[in-house]
Amino acid sequence: MYEAGAWGYELTFLFATAFRGAVDELHRELAAQGFDDVRPSHGYAFQKLSFGGATGIELAEHLDITKQAATQMIDYLEGRGYVERRPHPSDGRGKLVVLTERGWACIRATEAQFVAMERRWRERLGEQEAERLTRSMRDIVQSFGEGTAKFRPVW
Repeated sequence: MYEAGAWGYELTFLFATAFRGAVDELHRELAAQGFDDVRPSHGYAFQKLSFGGATGIELAEHLDITKQAATQMIDYLEGRGYVERRPHPSDGRGKLVVLTERGWACIRATEAQFVAMERRWRERLGEQEAERLTRSMRDIVQSFGEGTAKFRPVW
């Protein structure tokens, strides 16, 4: 059971707990909107694909998984209508994985939920405290150094 200040790493624990709570809330809302077949890892894939698509190898590198695992994820998402494979524009043998309209709809639903969560947090904290927290979080992220703190899964 969590007890404030008991371990000397409360802030780290609170960050992790807040992140998990936000992800769980997001996926409850997505499920309620008909996206009950997406998982947190898919959001990281969608984020990569939202910049014009990616090859399976690029997606595997982004997610830090094997090419075989990326292929399985692509198959899963394609089977549910979130992505499709298209001929690669510059590699005649390659395929480019792109988001479908259902994939983009899931992204829009995710963005709307994130906006709603942040609005609720700002109401709870007050605008001044929310801005202070945002600046502090930016400082913490930057403290990890260039290129080390990226929006990627932490398998």
